Amino acid sequence: MAVGTRPDGDEPVPHDVPPHPSDAIYADGPDERALQAAATQARAEAERLAALADGGAAEPDPAGAASPGDVIRQPEDIAADSSAGESGRARQVDPDGRTVPMESGSERPSPKAALVYNPIKVDAETLRASVVRLAADSGWAEPLFYETTVDDLGDDVARQALEAGADAVLVAGGDGTVRAVSEAMSGSGVPLTIVPSGTGNLLARNLRLPLDNAEAMIRATFEGDRLAMDVGFAALTRADGTTQEHAFVVMGGMGLDAAMIANTNPQLKKTVGWVAYVDGAARSLPNAKPFRVMYEITGRRLHSARVQSVLFANCGSLPAGLELIPEASIVDGAMDIVIFQPKGPLGWILVWRRVAWDNSFLRKFRAGRRMLALRTKDNAVRYARGAQLDVGTHEAQPVQLDGDEFGEAVRVRAHVAPGALELAVPKGHDVGGL
Repeated sequence: MAVGTRPDGDEPVPHDVPPHPSDAIYADGPDERALQAAATQARAEAERLAALADGGAAEPDPAGAASPGDVIRQPEDIAADSSAGESGRARQVDPDGRTVPMESGSERPSPKAALVYNPIKVDAETLRASVVRLAADSGWAEPLFYETTVDDLGDDVARQALEAGADAVLVAGGDGTVRAVSEAMSGSGVPLTIVPSGTGNLLARNLRLPLDNAEAMIRATFEGDRLAMDVGFAALTRADGTTQEHAFVVMGGMGLDAAMIANTNPQLKKTVGWVAYVDGAARSLPNAKPFRVMYEITGRRLHSARVQSVLFANCGSLPAGLELIPEASIVDGAMDIVIFQPKGPLGWILVWRRVAWDNSFLRKFRAGRRMLALRTKDNAVRYARGAQLDVGTHEAQPVQLDGDEFGEAVRVRAHVAPGALELAVPKGHDVGGL
């Protein structure tokens, strides 16, 4: 590579390397005439500024104009970008652009929370008072309150709260209320606080939230941490071809599990909670018959099987310390699938052993896990994981979502929306690696 010598006698540089733009600008440097001209201009500017300091005509000072606390105003020769009648002050407008009063003068309005609650499941007066007090302590505006009804489990009023500008929503009620509110708030970016109420609290249990400390959960709305959790959605196709989609935050299922819920005495459920499902199981098991399904998990081949139930889950823990799916996670963007296909009474014993003994007890200990590794596997309970499950039947089967019956369907297409729901949890709360 050819080299040359720089004009100033420094190290030689290659001839075939073009100069960097910044070097090319000053390659030759200013000559003496240019330096003299620059010095003359600098002296003239200094004299002009000295004259202004001695009482000359005032001119704008760019440095002073940007001083903290000063107001930079519109130049007089430029028309203001405003409509007739406007004062030039900041203002708050409604969705149609009409000016509305600000809550705190010209400052930004305080954040506002909304509480959606089932009046049958909670002490409404005490709960509302706690939300009002803790909101005020945190400098939030007076909260909004919405009650659920038989016709509105909470999804409609949750949407109303979002339309009203709620910066956070709290939900207090049963698993059905939590499911409905979560469905309405998925994808909104507004945090949801679960205030455990009633006897189920399946999502709260899976998140290891305090079940007997409502005030700790309410406080988490205003000063807690945030957790982005997955939300499941199930599109249910009926025998007449119509399709409806609903959310689930814990798990849904088709088959015997849904039949057990449908056969549970509603009054007994109100009285003893999840224990009432034992009654539903006793009513359903004698007539339980396997049914043929075709199912496909995204990325895998189509399967055909005779089953008693097909579960699609976002969480894995059940009441009474039972672990249906120990590895389930609400933050992994995947859905866990469980297929129950017991053969006869012995098959149901194997199902119970897997859930109540293997998953809920032995897996907690190293020695127990070694025992499970040596045991011969059975097909009474099969597990899978995927982003989506598509399952269909010839005859319509009952379906449940988060413990509520949703009628019968001939096809279910379930998937999870990763991180769709933002939850408020107590500061520093350990959700158990979920």
